[in-house]
Amino acid sequence: MRKQIYCLLSLLWISCLSVSAADRWVINPAGGITWQIDERVPHEDHIEMSGLKVSTVLRYGVDANGSFMLNRSMVWPMLRTIPNNTHASLMRRFAWDVTDMVEVNGQSLLNEKVKEVTLNGTMVVQSEYVLPRKGKLGLTRVLFPSVSNPAFCEKYILRNTGESTISIEIPSSRSVVETDAAKGVDGSYKLVSTINGQATRQLQPGEELTFSAIFAGYKKNESELSFDIDRELQARQDLIAGFWDNLVLDTPDPVINTMFAFAKIRGAESIYDTKGGLMHGPGGESYYAAIWANDQAEYINPFFPYLGYEVGNRSALCSYEHFARFMNPEYKPIPSSIIAEGIDIWAGAGDRGDAAMVAYGASRYALSKGDKAEAEKLWPLIEWCLEYCRRNLNESGVVASDADELENRFPAGKANLCTSSLYYDALISAGYLGRDLGKPVAAYARQAIALKKNIDRYFGGTVEGFDTYKYYEGNDVLRSWICIPLTVGIQDRKDATIQALFSPRLWTENGLLTQAGSETFWDRSTLYALRGVYACGETEKATDYLKFYSSQRLLGEHVPYAIEAWPEGNQRHLSAESGLYCRIITEGMFGIRPTGLNSFVFTPRLPQEWDHMNLRKICAFGQVFDIEVKRLGDKLQVVVIADGKTICNRKIKEGENIRIKF
Repeated sequence: MRKQIYCLLSLLWISCLSVSAADRWVINPAGGITWQIDERVPHEDHIEMSGLKVSTVLRYGVDANGSFMLNRSMVWPMLRTIPNNTHASLMRRFAWDVTDMVEVNGQSLLNEKVKEVTLNGTMVVQSEYVLPRKGKLGLTRVLFPSVSNPAFCEKYILRNTGESTISIEIPSSRSVVETDAAKGVDGSYKLVSTINGQATRQLQPGEELTFSAIFAGYKKNESELSFDIDRELQARQDLIAGFWDNLVLDTPDPVINTMFAFAKIRGAESIYDTKGGLMHGPGGESYYAAIWANDQAEYINPFFPYLGYEVGNRSALCSYEHFARFMNPEYKPIPSSIIAEGIDIWAGAGDRGDAAMVAYGASRYALSKGDKAEAEKLWPLIEWCLEYCRRNLNESGVVASDADELENRFPAGKANLCTSSLYYDALISAGYLGRDLGKPVAAYARQAIALKKNIDRYFGGTVEGFDTYKYYEGNDVLRSWICIPLTVGIQDRKDATIQALFSPRLWTENGLLTQAGSETFWDRSTLYALRGVYACGETEKATDYLKFYSSQRLLGEHVPYAIEAWPEGNQRHLSAESGLYCRIITEGMFGIRPTGLNSFVFTPRLPQEWDHMNLRKICAFGQVFDIEVKRLGDKLQVVVIADGKTICNRKIKEGENIRIKF
């Protein structure tokens, strides 16, 4: 009876999805999103932007009077502080309002009215000032991190939009902070804030004047850089264009298309050029110049080959090479995280199932990358991690661990569903990979068959009226991670599991609760769940919830990326979660599953209300190719094109898969 009530409430929830979110932002014609300022102020938000040597969280908004508010939380990941632990990146906040330094007609700029804010990989703020004698001054701010230098850059454009001449004075300014040498790994660091473009001008109607502000950080022995603001801006725009020009999603739903485009930015930009190599970092004013077995090895790395971003691929390989340093003949656990540019580790939660995470991610990454030499390099790590998991099977044949990726924030028992599910998928992937490398892998297939049965025997059960999974032995409350088997091809309990996921006990306007009855949500489980629901063929349900989620995250009150969690972290824009969003599309909606270094199987899931969906310039398996799906009556027309040649053109039934070998 309780289950029937939950199902009825779920149907009511679905019917409300399209009207639940009051959008503050709109998609603009250039592919970005714009907040056109109306009476709904004050409003504040925060967004993270990253480059190879800096990351910045902008806390921004518009106050009740219509003025722009900005606080820059600067992070320099390679300026290490003492103690040199996970959180030891130098961080400082800068609330300096650069426009306070500008003199207009001999007075300070007052009474700003922000017209709109646009996000497109940069932040563009358009404002206006009304001056005496039919004077009007337009102000454009363009805010962005340097792609390759340790600086945050701001370009300011003043434009006379009125009818009278305006007198403008722009000062040169330089502020230097030298940090406490006793608190820095490399001694004192120098933080330099400058205004560049000093000028005194009589600005005629229609004319404009440009200046810039730079916030940079250096080690004592480093020379200060001379910044060309236009060159820095072009580099950032070129980077974003590269993300947006590869792996292009084309569907009838502009919100999903645009959310996917933004997810590529956040997923790929948060990579830092450390002394330990290129290291993808979650961010969030906490996690930099370090890697994790879940965020990097499991979540984001398997996505990078599809994007074709070489820096991303290099960072993925670098992370696996770091984990490989900790293989040992005694099969002691590998660390959960390698920190401080690669010179230290964190293992504070014990074994979280980290070997399963690494085996899962490394095998999928190697298959998708399609580089045999690279795969050979990764094989010993994959093999070691699989053997570690095998040696840690308990008497019931599932993998024992001390915790899971939530590190004891919620109970995970002595063996959890996530770890064994990831191990299962890794066995399948290793079988495919080992076959192409000429390795003996027959045992992996046998182990996978046995493990799948053991997962059902050990974890399968009735929880809150749903015939789904107990997350751990003795678990009697629904958990969001019951979705994980759906993402690895285990569908024995799919119907009840999907009903449980979308029941009011777990689903909220912010996605899945971590545990029924709590207030905590982590986007990562919602993103896994949506991918898994697509993989099971529940296309309409997955699409309804994906549309709602995407609208909330892209156009709602906190934009434009997937977030980490709430209340912990205040919904930080951690980077790897955006990679998980992209994988909803590649592995869920398009159903791509690697089966070799140059082969894959895919099962396209075209929603009934769509007549087409295309994924273009997929950069995987050593190829660049397109997948085009069109609806033809009750069938799908599926075309795969590589190098301008059609290599597959088939009509299939809904749910039918297609095998591709290049």
